[in-house]
Amino acid sequence: MKTMPWITGVLMSVVLLTACSSVAHVQKDNNVDISRYKTYAWVAGTQKDSLTEKPRVTDLTDQKIRESIDRNLQLNGWTLSKSQPDVLLVFDVDIQRETRLVSDPVYSYPATRWFYSPYTRRYVPVYYPSQFIGYDRRRETYREGTLTITVMDAKTEKTIWQGWTISEVDGRRLSDHQIEDNVKAILKKLK
Repeated sequence: MKTMPWITGVLMSVVLLTACSSVAHVQKDNNVDISRYKTYAWVAGTQKDSLTEKPRVTDLTDQKIRESIDRNLQLNGWTLSKSQPDVLLVFDVDIQRETRLVSDPVYSYPATRWFYSPYTRRYVPVYYPSQFIGYDRRRETYREGTLTITVMDAKTEKTIWQGWTISEVDGRRLSDHQIEDNVKAILKKLK
């Protein structure tokens, strides 16, 4: 009987961790067997700043994404090759402002009223519990980040696989934890 709280704790932890993981979406060329590819190289930086249309300098977030992709690919048996790679990799991060409609339930305050009872010649309390009144609806603005990883055949430069995740971003950039979770979720489906 003492193991019951321990088992319940473990099950709740598994459910919580599963619920927090990122969901990855994939598009792939069904005519290509990805398992035959084992070496990769990065495409030179072609990302541009949307305001100035100049190539942007690789910042810390881009470096962390690239390191996370390298680490996860190497754990799956892939090798970084500068000469004669099987595939070329490129990633893109897009952060946009989105709005959503939020509905919060509204309840009345509980109250107690005192009434005089002429039969008992005393004041009697009557309790009125809180009741559901309706919903308070409002629009909320939040940032949504999309991380996309594209795999192209090195010989034909044709896209053979593309995976992406969408997650809510707290600040202006993805956090280290979000980067790692999103990259793992995407590369788990690279098959």
